Amino acid sequence: MFEGFELENVDTGEVTFRVRHGGSGPPLVLLHGHPRTHTTWHDVAPRLADAFTVVCPDLPGYGQSSKPETTEDHSAHSKRAMARHIVALMRHLGHEQFAVAGHDRGSYVAHRLAMDHPEAVTKLVILDGVPIGEALARADADFARKWWHWFFFGQLAKPAERVINADPDAWYGGDPEAMGAENHADFLRAVHDPETVHAMLEDYRAGLGPDREADDADKAAGRKLACPMLMLWSSRDDMAELYGDPIAVWREWADDVRGFAVESGHHMAEDNPADLAAALREFLG
Repeated sequence: MFEGFELENVDTGEVTFRVRHGGSGPPLVLLHGHPRTHTTWHDVAPRLADAFTVVCPDLPGYGQSSKPETTEDHSAHSKRAMARHIVALMRHLGHEQFAVAGHDRGSYVAHRLAMDHPEAVTKLVILDGVPIGEALARADADFARKWWHWFFFGQLAKPAERVINADPDAWYGGDPEAMGAENHADFLRAVHDPETVHAMLEDYRAGLGPDREADDADKAAGRKLACPMLMLWSSRDDMAELYGDPIAVWREWADDVRGFAVESGHHMAEDNPADLAAALREFLG
C-alpha cells in the first residue's frame, strides 16, 4: 500500500500520530471515519500524489495513534481537541495551510478544523456527514432506527465496550476482498485492541456532549465556514433518506458549498476510489 509514501510516528506533544504522507504539491490531509484507520485511503491517496502532498493520519484514539486520556466530560476525545491535534501535526510536517477531507467521524473533525482554524484550512471536503449538532437536532424515529449505535456507544449505564470486545469480528465485520487485504488487516488489528475500541466509543460520547455543544454555539452565534466546501455522499447510504438534499443542510453553515452523490456504499474510499479521487482533484485543483 501507499507506494512512495513515508510511514512514521510523529509526536506533537499531546498526541503521537501514526501518519503516512507523500506526494508533492499543495498539502491535503485525509481523515478517516469509524472504525477504520488511515489505510482506508490506500487506493485514493496514491491517485492524488502527483498533484498534492497527501497526509493520512490515524485519528487520535484510532488505529495506532496514541489514546487521549479519558475525561469525565469526554472533551479529550472531542472534535475540537482532535482538530487542534491535526493542526499541530500539519505544522510539524511543515504545512501552515492545507485542505482537509474527512469521512464519517473524520468529517466532524474536518468541520471543526475549518470552524476553529479558518486561518489554516483552505478548502473543506465532507464525505457522508452533516454537522453533529444538525444530526441530533433533526433526529427522529427514523434516525434512531438507522443510527441507534450513536446512542448505544454514547451511553455509560451499560457501556458498549463489553459487548464489542466479546466478539469484535461479529460486531464490526469487514470483507478483505472489498477492503483490500492490507487495509483489512490494519482494520482488524485496531478493532481487536480494547484500548482502541474504548477510545472510538469516547469519540461518540464526545459527540453527544462537547461536540454538539460546540456546533450549537456556532449556529447560535451565526458563525459560518470561511472556506469553499464540497459535500459528497454515498448513493447507497442514507444521507438523502435522512436529510433530503444534504447540501441544503450545509447551506446553513457555508456560503460557498457544492456537492453531489458518488456511486458507492458508505465506505466511499474503498468502494469507489477512482470517482472520489477525481472529485477531490477537481474541487481542490
